[in-house]
Amino acid sequence: MKNSVELVKTQLARIDLPPNGLKLEKGGQLAELVVAYETYGVLNNQHNNAILVCHALSGDAHVAGFHENSTKPGWWDEMIGPGKGIDTDRFFVICANILGGCKGTTGPSSPDPASGRPYGSKFPQITLGDIVDVQHLLLRHLGVKRLYGVIGGSLGGMQVLEWSLRFPEMVDRCICIASAASLNAQALAFDIVGREAILSDPQWEGGDYYDTGHLPAMGLAQARMIGHITYLSPQKMETKFGREKSDAAEPLKKFNTRFQVESYLHYNGRAFVDRFDANSYLHITEAMDSYDLEERFGSLDAAFAPVRAKMLIIALSSDWLFPPEQSLEVATALLRNGKQVSYCLLDSPHGHDAFLLDIAHLTDAVQTFLCPAPPPVAVSAEETARAADRARIRRMVAPKARILDLGCGDGQLLAELADSSAARPHLGIDIDLDNIVAALSRGLDVFQGDIDNGLGMIPDDSYDYVILSQTIQVVRKPRLVLKEMLRVARAGIVTFPNFSSLGNRLSLSFNGRMPISDTLPYAWYDTPNIHLATLKDFQDLCRLEGIRIEELDCLSDCPLGLGLIKLGLPNLGADRVLCRISRLQP
Repeated sequence: MKNSVELVKTQLARIDLPPNGLKLEKGGQLAELVVAYETYGVLNNQHNNAILVCHALSGDAHVAGFHENSTKPGWWDEMIGPGKGIDTDRFFVICANILGGCKGTTGPSSPDPASGRPYGSKFPQITLGDIVDVQHLLLRHLGVKRLYGVIGGSLGGMQVLEWSLRFPEMVDRCICIASAASLNAQALAFDIVGREAILSDPQWEGGDYYDTGHLPAMGLAQARMIGHITYLSPQKMETKFGREKSDAAEPLKKFNTRFQVESYLHYNGRAFVDRFDANSYLHITEAMDSYDLEERFGSLDAAFAPVRAKMLIIALSSDWLFPPEQSLEVATALLRNGKQVSYCLLDSPHGHDAFLLDIAHLTDAVQTFLCPAPPPVAVSAEETARAADRARIRRMVAPKARILDLGCGDGQLLAELADSSAARPHLGIDIDLDNIVAALSRGLDVFQGDIDNGLGMIPDDSYDYVILSQTIQVVRKPRLVLKEMLRVARAGIVTFPNFSSLGNRLSLSFNGRMPISDTLPYAWYDTPNIHLATLKDFQDLCRLEGIRIEELDCLSDCPLGLGLIKLGLPNLGADRVLCRISRLQP
């Protein structure tokens, strides 16, 4: 298959343990440890190109390629392979079945060395920390001393967060997708009901069902059905099933229906029983439910203090199992700690499963974060003018300043400022996903967000300069944005088109239509500009809000406009305005 890693094989690593075995966080221990894993690509001579992929609840080590005599690809085959989001021509990719699993790694169905029979009820409780510790032992076994990146979604995303805290010196980049620092009450409730379904199955036998010839199939299937409801969004459920009914002729059992959503859930429940172990489901969901960074550290700010990795937090718009606000909470806590963090919200109707199904935008974000490759700069008269304006802004910024760029676009200005400054942090904020991906490709830290909602994620005086370049005219709340700028920084730089320029006045006077020009290039019916203003309007607003204009640069590419500016008529001559502002001292 094109861009596939082709045939792969799951391998087993028998990990060397100390004489007293592997001690677990909740007091248990394991005398032996086997880890099932797969690798793709080649570890380079510098040993600095390894990426660990962490799977979700029901995943396993088979993340890409095909097993012999199977046509089913790995669960993230669209993401991993030559030239894909995680490029195996460049990276050495590792994925391991987690501790407590049932696909080769030591878990409840594994033989207990003390008896030779499956652990069953004797398997000790595990935590996310134990799971990550075992992954670390595997990497040491494989000779991997440093990770270029760790990436995972859902439960895998929690593992990513734990890696950033547990082994901060070992990880360069972390990508946490559709996850959280803890489950919310609704997600906990679904897990609790799922576990109760298994525990209530008479064939569970207290966990020791392996030698009975029976499995707690009904309970496990019900748990999967319950869980599967949370993986799809209400919108996806409606479009996929609605109230459609099957036309099967066979009679129904009492209280069963012909709704397609019912047959879909039953199918997924039965299929899950064939590939998963009930005890593994119990142990892994309990570990996920008990993961709570705020409870463990007192606050998320304290939790993320050790982080050294560059972080990318990705949320999914229709995810109600791990709602976007939980991802934003993680990203905001990292930002408050001064960490290098980017955040984006992918728009998808697929719900929580979107990171497995809706791959296009996710691939772009992952690929550009892992392998920044700045786009070429167009050479044109318009770009030359923009470059000149960016040069003026750079001259206004003091060396080694901390910079926040609001409405950063593709990140060109912020990248130039970052290149001329050794200081950190720099951050861009933009509402458009394409701009976020473009800024990531420049290696920048960027947040996807609407600045009209304020900058509540940023503490007071976090930056030296906030830049609002050609953006104030497109926001709904310019007064709020200006106030927030000077709350989070000691100075601001604002540029905007001057609607009262001579060219605009003449266009209105003689044509009777809204002007279209280099600085106002849109027709009135599709313009993003909703608050067109003049230089005098902006000066009046600054007086009203107690804002000092420290430096004013009135610009025009037209000789007549330049002449008017020199004559002391900037409101008439300037096509655009650039000014440095600060707070008036009380």
